[in-house]
Amino acid sequence: MKQTFKDIIAWQKAYDYCLYVYKVTAQFPEFERFGLRSQFTRAAVSITANIAEGYRKLSKQDKLRFFNIAQGSLDECRNYNILSFDLGYISQEQYDQLEFKANGTSKILNAYCEGIIRNNGVKD
Repeated sequence: MKQTFKDIIAWQKAYDYCLYVYKVTAQFPEFERFGLRSQFTRAAVSITANIAEGYRKLSKQDKLRFFNIAQGSLDECRNYNILSFDLGYISQEQYDQLEFKANGTSKILNAYCEGIIRNNGVKD
């Protein structure tokens, strides 16, 4: 069976995170529909999309560029998590769960990037 981006653990964790972001932000006030809620979900989707796009790139440089963009989107989500909590849109439990999922995604994504850097089988 041919491997796809869906087989990458970093993508799986990011996708789980993205689904949770959608679940949590669905409870935001209606006036945030095109504000914080939209920004948060778009950044979460960007994480998975950049991992998927980077998966097919042939050079280390291209792969790492897309995975770095994914890491940036993940940090953007961390910012929105803090803001959502401070505005009272999410509970402490939801905040903690979002942080837990973000940290797990970040750790695996960083390890994946380190593996690409060390892998001589990938074109430079």
